[in-house]
Amino acid sequence: MFRFHNQGGEAAIEPIFILLLSASAYVGWNIGANDTANCIGTTMGCGLISFRNAVILVAVFAIMGAMLQGHHVMKTIGRGIVKTDLNYLAVCVALVCSGFFVTLATFFRIPTSTSQAIVGGVVGIGLAVGAEVNFSKFILIAESWIVCPILVMTLSFSLMHVIRIILRRFETSSLLFQNAFGWLAILSACYVAYSMGANNAGNAVGPVANLDILTTKVLLLIGGVSIAVGAITYGRRVADTVGKGITPLDIPGAFAAQVSSALGMHLFSVLGIPVSTSSAIVGAVVGVGLVKGVRAISRRTILTILIGWFLTPVLAGTFSFILYKILNFILV
Repeated sequence: MFRFHNQGGEAAIEPIFILLLSASAYVGWNIGANDTANCIGTTMGCGLISFRNAVILVAVFAIMGAMLQGHHVMKTIGRGIVKTDLNYLAVCVALVCSGFFVTLATFFRIPTSTSQAIVGGVVGIGLAVGAEVNFSKFILIAESWIVCPILVMTLSFSLMHVIRIILRRFETSSLLFQNAFGWLAILSACYVAYSMGANNAGNAVGPVANLDILTTKVLLLIGGVSIAVGAITYGRRVADTVGKGITPLDIPGAFAAQVSSALGMHLFSVLGIPVSTSSAIVGAVVGVGLVKGVRAISRRTILTILIGWFLTPVLAGTFSFILYKILNFILV
């Protein structure tokens, strides 16, 4: 429920709440703009589905994931990292700084991690206001950023081997199996979108959750819808990097990569740990590429992505810290 204040006997929404919700929506938009590639980049890369049709599926299933299971990560972002409730200015700065660096990465077509950006921003703000930062929780989250891509890479590598064995064994029915894997790849893209909404909607609205501006469900709806809008309006830029820039993918490879990344993200979502959708799908695509051999993988693209993953939380945290100190000095 909104908090109101009276002016001339009429109830009005405080401007700071509009600003905070706008900042949350901006982060959600960035999630959709950057992470849509993680849902549909592989299916687009193998020519299975058009961007228009794919992005509609992403929008629908991302909202579903946000509404049904987004509350787990929202709690972690809301109070799991910084134990003390943050003031309005701190929350707004954390959101804006986190969103800005994801926007920058999206512009340069680099799949980066909104989860890493918002976690880095929240930690930076926590240090800036002198709040108690739960470093054990932060270390657990940071470890998941390493474990998740390795887990899904192993899973996709194994799954791709199984698929190849099946296709070789039933070579006479290969066309039938190709069609079957085509439908499975589309369904797995929907599953990735659902997992993205479940894991990342909380990143957008988590910092606002403890301010009692709106109910949990309404906040998650804002997060899910803003992700959908980002997917539709600006989601195409990173899709080619994921679908074609790392390693060439066929339809079975797209299916293996997507279902592996979705399973990994879904697992961490249930545990309430914000993981990188980008690291999950990139790890999965690398796992598929390794089946063909190391030379099939573009090491230059992987290096660019890894640098982006490292810089995103560091820069988001640093700039959140500096910007809050400057604004707090000016305003106070």
